[in-house]
Amino acid sequence: MAWDFETDPAYQHKLDWADEFVRNEVEPLDYVFPHQQFVPMTDTQRKIIDPLKDEVRRHGLWATHLGPELGGQGFGQLKLALLNEILGRSPWASTVFGTQAPDTGNAEIIAHFGTPEQKQRYLQPLLDGELFSCYSMTEPQGGADPTQIRTRAVRVKGDGEAGGEWVINGWKYFSSNARTASFLIVMAVTDPDVSPYQGGMSMFLVPAGTPGINIVRNVGLYGEPLNDGFHALIHYEDVRVPADALLGGEGQAFVIAQTRLGGGRIHHAMRTIGLAQKALDMMCERALSRETAGSRLADKQFVQGHIADSYAQLTQFRLFVLYTAWQIDKYQDYKRVRKDIATAKVVMPAVLHDIAWRAMQVHGALGTTNEMPFFSMIHGASVMGLADGPTEVHKMTAARQILRGYQPADGMWPTEWIPGKLDAAQQKFAQYLEHKVGNL
Repeated sequence: MAWDFETDPAYQHKLDWADEFVRNEVEPLDYVFPHQQFVPMTDTQRKIIDPLKDEVRRHGLWATHLGPELGGQGFGQLKLALLNEILGRSPWASTVFGTQAPDTGNAEIIAHFGTPEQKQRYLQPLLDGELFSCYSMTEPQGGADPTQIRTRAVRVKGDGEAGGEWVINGWKYFSSNARTASFLIVMAVTDPDVSPYQGGMSMFLVPAGTPGINIVRNVGLYGEPLNDGFHALIHYEDVRVPADALLGGEGQAFVIAQTRLGGGRIHHAMRTIGLAQKALDMMCERALSRETAGSRLADKQFVQGHIADSYAQLTQFRLFVLYTAWQIDKYQDYKRVRKDIATAKVVMPAVLHDIAWRAMQVHGALGTTNEMPFFSMIHGASVMGLADGPTEVHKMTAARQILRGYQPADGMWPTEWIPGKLDAAQQKFAQYLEHKVGNL
């Protein structure tokens, strides 16, 4: 029986190094270069950040989500979860460790479905951290519903050109990092008569400089300046790409998307553990540091309740995420673990929101200001409730998967109906019960 809650000593040593490295060397980047981790680096930034990346490589922790054949360590999802807990403390950490979203998911699908030529052109520079990518899927009229996608890709024959070209037309919304990406992965309808679930859509690798890619607005999140965000509204207008821009086979978009999004969702959960732990750490420090009404905050029952509730909530979530990661490693099949990935995605926003809100409350007025990070965490929790599919959709997915393990009751009454259970029990032990009655 294998059921172990310990990390092997060699990897724990790596985790201990990573924790100290992130706190001392990476977190300062969040303050001197805020919100710039997806912007091409300046010469000054390279002088600071490239040596940090080299240090990560020397410790064997670069791009650990990938196998050795792709320049990673092949550690698997469980070890990645333990590392991502640490990286979740800092927005810059994933970039320094070569595991930043959305590039990790984009690299994964190119590795799985790309041709050798596509891997050479797009994958290797992505793994080296030399460029950024964009996943361009959702549209203004329908976000989480692939049946609402209207962007079309039509095959046209070229003059003697093998395979011809594809011409892409349509609108995409919330195409994150499009403004700094070197290429975009565009999902488009290629057979409007077929359901997207059955092969009606395809994916294309489109270089960012291709004529016809019009970024109409760079949508920002709350608090960011208008038209200066990283989530683009894009109009694809007669964008022509060669036939070999197709990623995977024609009609394979939904299969590819599920491969990408399954990994992306659990990776978000892994990093959220680290951010929620940071909020809990701040709450506990404040509780021990602040006095009011004759005693420390840590001695107040309300504050003790906040701390206990946060610890319980975070520990349950962490163990569930680690269990889900363990299953992915064991079965090597995201579809088989779909129920638990969806459940982790459902729980994640509430865990971060609740702990960050309690930490903010314990900090009093200071907690609500821009001198503390709590509202950023709370806002991030709301984003996590929508990114890679809204919470409501994942609840439906989890429920449907759960119900597959059950059957309806045979008759009118529930299986656990007490009168029926009593009758069955009396029949089961009838000879003993009759004997007892006869001896009275």
